Amino acid sequence: MRDPASPGRRRFLIFGAVLGGGLLVGCGRSRGPASLGDPGLLAVERGEVGLSAWLKISPDGTVTVAVPRAEMGQGVYTSLPALIAEELGADWSTVRVEPAPVAKVYGNVTLLLDSLPFADDDHGFIAANVRRIALGAGGMLGLSVTGGSTSVRDAWEPMRFAGAAAREMLILAAASRWNVPAAECTARQGTIRHESSGRSQGLGELAAAAAKLPPPGSPRLKPRNEYTLIGKPLPRLDLPDKVNGRAVFGLDVRLANMAWAAVKLSPVFGGSVKSFDAAAVKSRRGVLEVVEVPGGVAVVADNGWRALQAAEALPVLFEDGPHPRMDSEHIAAELKHALDGKDASAYEGKGDAPTVLASPGQRVEAEYAVPYLAHACMEPMNCTALVTDDRCEVWAPHQAASLVRMVAAKVAELDQEQVRVHITLLGGGFGRRAEIDTVVQAVTVARRLKGRPVQVIWSRTEDIRHDFYRPAVACRFSAALDGDGRPQAWHHRIAGQSVSQNFAGRLLPFVLESMPDKTNVEGAIHLPYDIPHLLVEHARIELPVPVGFWRSVGHSYNAFFVESFVDELAHAAGKDPYQYRRSLYGRSPRHARLAEELARRAGWETPLPRGQGRGMAVHYSFHSLVGQVAEVEVSEKGRVAVRRVVCVVDCGLVVNPDIVRAQLESAIVFGLTAALHGEITLKKGSVVQSNFPDYPMVTLADCPAIEVHILESDAAMGGVGEIGTPPIAPALCNAIFAATGRRIRTLPVKNHNLLQG
Repeated sequence: MRDPASPGRRRFLIFGAVLGGGLLVGCGRSRGPASLGDPGLLAVERGEVGLSAWLKISPDGTVTVAVPRAEMGQGVYTSLPALIAEELGADWSTVRVEPAPVAKVYGNVTLLLDSLPFADDDHGFIAANVRRIALGAGGMLGLSVTGGSTSVRDAWEPMRFAGAAAREMLILAAASRWNVPAAECTARQGTIRHESSGRSQGLGELAAAAAKLPPPGSPRLKPRNEYTLIGKPLPRLDLPDKVNGRAVFGLDVRLANMAWAAVKLSPVFGGSVKSFDAAAVKSRRGVLEVVEVPGGVAVVADNGWRALQAAEALPVLFEDGPHPRMDSEHIAAELKHALDGKDASAYEGKGDAPTVLASPGQRVEAEYAVPYLAHACMEPMNCTALVTDDRCEVWAPHQAASLVRMVAAKVAELDQEQVRVHITLLGGGFGRRAEIDTVVQAVTVARRLKGRPVQVIWSRTEDIRHDFYRPAVACRFSAALDGDGRPQAWHHRIAGQSVSQNFAGRLLPFVLESMPDKTNVEGAIHLPYDIPHLLVEHARIELPVPVGFWRSVGHSYNAFFVESFVDELAHAAGKDPYQYRRSLYGRSPRHARLAEELARRAGWETPLPRGQGRGMAVHYSFHSLVGQVAEVEVSEKGRVAVRRVVCVVDCGLVVNPDIVRAQLESAIVFGLTAALHGEITLKKGSVVQSNFPDYPMVTLADCPAIEVHILESDAAMGGVGEIGTPPIAPALCNAIFAATGRRIRTLPVKNHNLLQG
């Protein structure tokens, strides 16, 4: 085992995290006036006036906000404009949104800072200085990336600053026009007012004059008690177009003379095209071209259906690559070997867990495992590209606009300044749409059909079988309990592939091979429980299965491991699972407060009929704390029905409570689907599953009643989009144990025989 405490190791971890994190998601922007950016970044028409890179105002008073994050259902097209509208004093009914262009001013600093290997409450000398270095590196790179539940947290400062700066410029313009002191003017409901004289003018009437003024250096930001929009359930700005059909997702892009290209990819991981018979499909109606792309072939036609049908019929001979016989049994054996081996990186250690565990006393040991999981976004993978001799345009439902531009420029052999990126709405992202495979394919095909836009589309089968999966992971626990059943020592070894290393390798093959990956152990380290002796380590394995970021990443499996094992410890100690947790939260009053509220809301002590049970899980992720109680019923035939899920969330300051509740509900259903059904298996180097019949979702008929309660808090703002997924699997499985006495340590639940008797 590598020693995490050695100075050399520590320095390497920090260096690798900053360098590697910068390469992966390095992004940033200047703070203060420089964060306003150049108003010229925004396209203006019909008299619109840009007051910064963040907003423009039309003569009729319409305020258009440039949103720098991809809208994939998480509500950023509403929550982010609210930050500007609040400070600006805008009338919410006049606020509109448009996607921001690719520019450094919109870079996501928070995503980089969150990747550093420090606890959130670590404000020591090393942590503070590494964060400062990382912030500087992010400022230089300035990548626009959506992920990690960072959108609102990252925008909180610059977008409020932009709104406040615009407000003061508009007030100064009005005060000058009326020859009154600016301090006597206010902005409210889309107008600038001078109360004592009764004069007022709309924002649109003042915008042109305001734009001629220099932006203020330090505009006043509203205190919390003055908010009129933040904290309110504002109507979502993206919903009307989604309801009436005007919303444009990636698959909705339509351009003059556009062609469609359907892909047929190697069924075996690492496989390549040996040969294909283009003539066999070129005679089909509408087929225009057959183009080899990385890992497969694309058939181009004059509409999507013809392209898909021709791609299915295309005779292709694939080289299997180096892993033609890889199967799930082999992967399970590799994980077991890693758990048994000696090579692992320690990510957290205090006390002397191995010595305490070797001493006489009560021991609890368990092994857990989770399978590969696909993202299965409702909108299959797609990307549209147009390439000419001197420019490239890309229309993509993508989470990383900067990566799209970078990759498109490389494939098209152009400078990045010659590439224009349009980010559409995303029909689900969950980390899958941070990958660049479809961008490479679309630009590759568009180069062949130079001057003609091409939309690359994937079938659902290609989507399921060529994902970048949530990794299969196994772990082993050993705990020593004292006479009262409290854990005195805790050893947690995790084995699996590195998500960050895989992602980095696809973009930057030269990245440090031993770069520390916080996602391996997030949710397993910095536990809230009072445990004197603790050791958490990760044994990284290399497998040919491509893995990537999946909603809540490492938290999605480590929460299942940790909160299930805590339930086991409570049972071994003869204690109630809630009371047991509560007794171990001595150094985390925030956890204790939330657990108390959760137990109260769920009616924890209310008896349930035979065959029913309640399970609890509490988990901290993305700077937010979530607790869930699942109520299940297990029939005599072993069928599991989830009747109710109660969720309590403490995410600090809430911008829009309706969006918070919707995101928690969404994440619960997402995680419940994975826990009950989700499983990607391999046979002869290929994925077995192909579509929803063998990779099913939780249906409306099977969806439980979900209650989401927001716990008011003075904590710093936390993320929301991913935090509801980690606790649901352990809450579910703990509830099944309460109902049946059978402990589920491997997912999905469907693989377990829960027949009564």
